Amino acid sequence: MDSEIKEEIPVHEEFVLCGGVETQVLKCGPWGDLFNDQNVNRPKLLIFIIPGNPGFSSFYVPFAKALYSLTNKCFPVWTISHAGHALAPKDTKILPASEDANAQEIKDIYGLHGQIEHKLAFLRTHVPKEVKLILIGHSIGSYIALQILKRAPELPVSML
Repeated sequence: MDSEIKEEIPVHEEFVLCGGVETQVLKCGPWGDLFNDQNVNRPKLLIFIIPGNPGFSSFYVPFAKALYSLTNKCFPVWTISHAGHALAPKDTKILPASEDANAQEIKDIYGLHGQIEHKLAFLRTHVPKEVKLILIGHSIGSYIALQILKRAPELPVSML
């Protein structure tokens, strides 16, 4: 029964240009543009999963669906790939980078420092400051989450 519920939860796949590199983002729940969605039902909290290596966001789909289901479908769950770890299928539209200053190319984006900056750039350009964040990291993703807390204390990360 529980697995049937998870199967009914749609997952939206996007590829965005972040830090000069195409990046896969998998979304359970509201997956519109959080900046331009002025709907009163716009989510107030986002659960953001940062994977471990090898950085494939699709590995976390069952977990993301379970989280979304357990929150009564109130809070979206997004999973981001590591920079350079997922290629868009041919003929897939890659959403352009934001005009935001944080959308610039990141030096050494494939190294650890670059991966941290990659996630920060994504959060700064795709998640409004009013939306609280819950960061979930697996393995090296946990380290990246801790570095995000250290480098960007202005982000509204909820400490549960």
